Amino acid sequence: MDPLVAAAQAGDRRALDELLRQHSDRLYALARRLTGNDADAADALQEALIAIVRGLPRYDGRAAFGTWAYRVATNACLDELRRRGRRPVLDDGTLLSSRAAPGSDVGDVVGARLDVDAALARLPLEFRTAVVLRDLSGLDYTEIGEVLGIPPGTVRSRIARGRAQLAALLGNSDDGGDRPRTSR
Repeated sequence: MDPLVAAAQAGDRRALDELLRQHSDRLYALARRLTGNDADAADALQEALIAIVRGLPRYDGRAAFGTWAYRVATNACLDELRRRGRRPVLDDGTLLSSRAAPGSDVGDVVGARLDVDAALARLPLEFRTAVVLRDLSGLDYTEIGEVLGIPPGTVRSRIARGRAQLAALLGNSDDGGDRPRTSR
């Protein structure tokens, strides 16, 4: 087991703080893409971090700590979406108002991100979750299966179907690569 995790489990507050700091940015990025907006992502991240702290004594090291943390964060996001009884929607204020002029490099990048976020928000939750965990969080099929509690074959199917739907939503006819393509 990771010495930092063991120290945190033993009650070392600094180790716990460092462990959460090491993982919080990636967990927030996951939450942002799954929930579709900053407010819900922040709420889900807060719930995930609380659940990680509370569950740390029961963490047994069978999965990597990061995989376990992704599972906790994914469940927090799904709970947040269910609790709110809605599909994710994009922030209309902050992200859209920060979009640079069309044709500029920054505008193209921000525009592409907004397009991907909007398309992800339209995917069924089981496809969106699998695609985000694979293509944006970099987990492998086995890790995603552990996070979602499903077999790797189901993970592959959900990713393939999610990528195909994402490509169609983004107006791309070819989704054959390892990552979904975005328009520029």
